[in-house]
Amino acid sequence: MSRLRVQASNALPALLIGLIAGFTAVVGSYAAAGFTPSFVVTPVTNWIRETSPAVVTNSIIENLGSLGQTLLFSSAVTLVVVGVAALVVGSHSLGQRLNNRALPVVATTVGTWAFVAVTTGQALLALGAALPPGAVVLLSVATPSLPMPEPIDSGRRRVLSGGLTLAGFSLAGYAVGRRRTPNLGGEPLAGNANRQQLLEDAAEKSFSMDGAEPLVSENFYTVDIANVDPTVDEAQWELTITGEVDEEVTLGYSELREMASVDRFETLRCVGESLNGKKMDTALWTGVPLQDLVARAGPNGGCDCVRLRAADDYYQVFPMDALEDSLLAYGMNGNALPRGHGYPVRALIPGHWGEIQVKWLSEIEVLDQDAEGYWEQKGWHGTGPVETVAKLHAVNDLPDGRNEVGGHAYAGIRGIQQVEVSTDGGSTWNEAELTEPLEGVSVWRQWRYRYDPPSGSHEVVVRATDGEGRLQPSEESDSYPSGATGWVSKTVQ
Repeated sequence: MSRLRVQASNALPALLIGLIAGFTAVVGSYAAAGFTPSFVVTPVTNWIRETSPAVVTNSIIENLGSLGQTLLFSSAVTLVVVGVAALVVGSHSLGQRLNNRALPVVATTVGTWAFVAVTTGQALLALGAALPPGAVVLLSVATPSLPMPEPIDSGRRRVLSGGLTLAGFSLAGYAVGRRRTPNLGGEPLAGNANRQQLLEDAAEKSFSMDGAEPLVSENFYTVDIANVDPTVDEAQWELTITGEVDEEVTLGYSELREMASVDRFETLRCVGESLNGKKMDTALWTGVPLQDLVARAGPNGGCDCVRLRAADDYYQVFPMDALEDSLLAYGMNGNALPRGHGYPVRALIPGHWGEIQVKWLSEIEVLDQDAEGYWEQKGWHGTGPVETVAKLHAVNDLPDGRNEVGGHAYAGIRGIQQVEVSTDGGSTWNEAELTEPLEGVSVWRQWRYRYDPPSGSHEVVVRATDGEGRLQPSEESDSYPSGATGWVSKTVQ
């Protein structure tokens, strides 16, 4: 019985030391690689995403939204920590049996290095993840022999030393990792006078409403298949047009920037957002017509379709006619694309869901046979027109005693003809005021409606009519698989 107690008392400190070592491995990898694809959590996150059943992935996207990305990232961190902890506990137990105190240190260091090197493909950077847990185990082995106050037994000493090591590594690793994370994109583009004028005009056309963003979004949403964005330097970026073509074409960033550019507003809406969600935004984009570049290669595929590929292994298939009015964009709101929005170059396909707007574009492949895109393989609606929607985000009390409600309406390339508001739950309807259209192919409009409120609470309902005269469908549907539909309503007090 006493032997079992000794084993249990040894096992708990070893487990705690293992968990501490696992956290230092994550912090060390972050310090060495920054928030890049070489950070050990990145490939683990990708593995979880790709091996999870589609029904699980779709449920997370639909029900949790951005929180799902955080959950996925946390799960990857946990897997790395637990994996290193298991290595520490196993090597500790083996070391005790062989009476070899060096074995846990060597096994933890070498084992962690091997795992990270294989996982990330970066043998040198893997040392950043391997050395901290090795140091934690080394201190835990050496600490029991150091003089300590009598009440602190050897197990507690090991845990205490590991905790202090974790704290030190975490502070230093966070500071170093932030510096290692590349700050790509975002610098002002040359020849910005026209763009600034367009942005100023958009600001003047915007309604000023608390609770609703102006016509050019101040906080543009981002959704990607991975938590960590690719690191693509413009000096190394190339776009290749391959597949069923007369001649492959390769284009560099400097060559792209020398071409005649186009500036226009475009709206993107996430297919996985809720009906009245806030993953729909507008920016002023700068780029060159994508279809012109494809025409250079002489496409002759049998399906009149192309596959666009990204640096993060994302891909999407489009019919060739979808490329009409599409942009190869390198600018956003007068600046180079930020890293999170596809720096250095992304595709913009007007009127299509945000999920298929390929960022970090690296290849355009002309296909001979049609194929499915990334999200289509998981059951989501791929290319095709977005659903018409009028969102209700602003509910304000005006100084004159009236109520103001407002938001944005969007219908892709069809445009918005009219927005109607009901303040009695849908019994009667009144036309809302719309902002002037912005210069673009697929752009939202703001709407607002001011009225004398009835006594007590009342239900406000909003609906839109697109530019082709079709009324937004009233039937509600979830975001999966083709985007949320229905009329937005809200109870106003």
